[in-house]
Amino acid sequence: MASKTGSGPDGAADAGSSTGAESALETARRQLGRAAAHLDIDPNIVERLRHPKGVHEVTVPVERDDGTVEVFTGYRAQHDSVRGPYKGGLRYHPDVTRDECVGLAMWMTWKCAVMDLPFGGAKGGVAVDPKGLSDDETERLTRRFAGEIRDVIGPTVDIPAPDMGTDPQTMAWLMDAYSMQEGETVPGVVTGKPPVIGGSEGRDAAPGRSVAIVTREALGYYGTDVEGASVAIQGYGSVGANAARLLDDWGADVVAVSDVNGGIYDPNGLDTRSIPSHDEEPEGVRRHDAPGTVSNEALLELDVDVLIPAAVGNVLTAANADAVAADLVVEGANGPTTSAADAVFEERGLPVVPDILANAGGVTVSYFEWLQDINRRAWSLERVHEELEAEMLAAWADVRDEFEAREVPWRDAAYIVALSRVARAHDARGLWP
Repeated sequence: MASKTGSGPDGAADAGSSTGAESALETARRQLGRAAAHLDIDPNIVERLRHPKGVHEVTVPVERDDGTVEVFTGYRAQHDSVRGPYKGGLRYHPDVTRDECVGLAMWMTWKCAVMDLPFGGAKGGVAVDPKGLSDDETERLTRRFAGEIRDVIGPTVDIPAPDMGTDPQTMAWLMDAYSMQEGETVPGVVTGKPPVIGGSEGRDAAPGRSVAIVTREALGYYGTDVEGASVAIQGYGSVGANAARLLDDWGADVVAVSDVNGGIYDPNGLDTRSIPSHDEEPEGVRRHDAPGTVSNEALLELDVDVLIPAAVGNVLTAANADAVAADLVVEGANGPTTSAADAVFEERGLPVVPDILANAGGVTVSYFEWLQDINRRAWSLERVHEELEAEMLAAWADVRDEFEAREVPWRDAAYIVALSRVARAHDARGLWP
């Protein structure tokens, strides 16, 4: 069976965990309010942005391999399109809900805006356990779901991408199903496809690459060279592994990495390229030889220069925030820090670089892929890396300027950049009718 692992919105890690913490929608609305408080924005625009433009709920019947039919529920939440078509991932997970999709769609609006991409935010998925599906069942589910949401997606309307539980093959099936119904090949309807059918080189690794770039810049901002810096990374999927390996290449000492079963530790630095990522060997981190082991909980409390939570959401909480010993936190996952933990970190003066900036490489290279599909001209991997580096440095500079000018936490600075752009667009276009 093919791997059903995935990553977060347009390539970030899972934003899914809801173990007693506030929901994605509650968090997104709270963060909107915090950013709005720093800006002179029409309160009517803020009120509008508290709600999605629309949420499409569909029934997805699937014939199982044994001939029985099982019915699943699918969603596509579209938050805001004032700056361009909706953009965001599709996830297959048992806990997919309407409100989760709305909250994550709001995050995608901010993520696209902080990167100054001409997209708005969307999110969707099917409430299903992908580990319980065969490849054939996953294909049938995807093709039927594509048919059910066909009228609300499209290359100039709403462009899905892989997320938790989906992958490039899922996007290939979705693109094919949409194209068959349209009567022509439409590669731009999704991003995150295999390059052989219009996907972009470097797309899979992009979220981890952007995390590494932002980590390097943040370390430098606080006077620490990336070479020799100690790094602990929770989560060794696409985001965590790619960030770890690039930082390792730049001379950082990645001292701990983990997957769902726990982690390994070497104070002198691990050989990250010899450790299999989740895509290469699911749950294989602990099977790699290392001087020591570490639990996922203990990894978050290691005394390191940088902590990168790149696994699931809500892992930094009020219960462990005081014990976090890192000098800097860079969010690889979406929503790894609860609002209560944020408050503790702010009081402690511990800088946290937010997910909407750090892991935005996924949606940025998705934008590159969309441009390549529209122009029917592929970019080289070298060009993708150069363009991503430039986009990340520009976004970092914009957020850094707000951080310094307003003396707010990094998260607020990123949201201020994003919200100001969205609000200006709403003000320019007006409310119709």
